[in-house]
Order: sequence, then C-alpha cells, then structure tokens
Amino acid sequence: MERLIPDEAATLALGAALAQACAPGTVIYLVGELGAGKTTLVRGWLRALGYQGAVKSPTYTLVEPYDVAALRVYHFDLYRLTDPEELEYLGLRDCLDGHSLLLIEWPSRGGDRLPPADLTITLQHQVAGRRVSIVAHTPRGDSLLSQLDMAGFSPA
Repeated sequence: MERLIPDEAATLALGAALAQACAPGTVIYLVGELGAGKTTLVRGWLRALGYQGAVKSPTYTLVEPYDVAALRVYHFDLYRLTDPEELEYLGLRDCLDGHSLLLIEWPSRGGDRLPPADLTITLQHQVAGRRVSIVAHTPRGDSLLSQLDMAGFSPA
C-alpha cells in the first residue's frame, strides 16, 4: 500500500487508523530519514488510543513505554543504538510478551536481535507532504492492511 499524505494532520490520521486496526502482539517497523514523520505517526497512534500526555521521540532514552487502553505500547528509537546486543539491556525480550505493541524506529540498527515485523511503514519526504509505503510481512500484517483499506487508506 502506498499513499501520499499531505501534512501533519494526515500523518496523525494515519496513526489513528493504524491504532484502531492493531491488536496486542503486533510489531511495526517505522522507517524514514530524520524528520520524516515517524514520531508524528506514533503520536497520532497513541492519541487514538486515548493517551493524553506528551509523546516525544525516544532518541536518547531509546525506548518509551506507554500504558493506554489496557495495552502496553513500546516506542523504540534505535537511531543511537551502537550495538544490537544493547537491546538485551533495554529489556526487549520482556516486551515480547504477546500482549504489547512494539513500534520500532530505525529497525536496521537492531540487526537480527529484533522480532520480525508484521508491518513496515516507510515515510519519505516529498515536495508536498510525505509518501508512505506500508508492507505486510505476516498474516497479521495482511489483516492490518485490509482494515486500513476499509478505513479509507487505500493505495494512492
């Protein structure tokens, strides 16, 4: 699925649509250059689940946990990860309980230490907005794409 999203409001709306479609145990990779809108997407996601606090990029903390809507959401930003083995110290294994949602920015830095993604969402700068590409890797990911399509986020 590929789509042009024109502005921040559309990025937040996509995050909200994804939040409504995702189930506990889902793993999402978020790919894109600095400033591409990955954290904005996460903010829209968390707001749709009812989270009212600040949503910031965990660039320095590497992970921010959120308890919202009877769900634990882990937002990882691996940009500053120097070695994939550091994921063990961050408690990644504890996050893989099947009841949490993992949103992982810069997954390439995690190497083979990361769980496989259900979806990879890639955001790219465009002259007018962002190009978002969403690729499913699992049956769960296929189901999520179908639900997004029904929510009006069909391919551009």
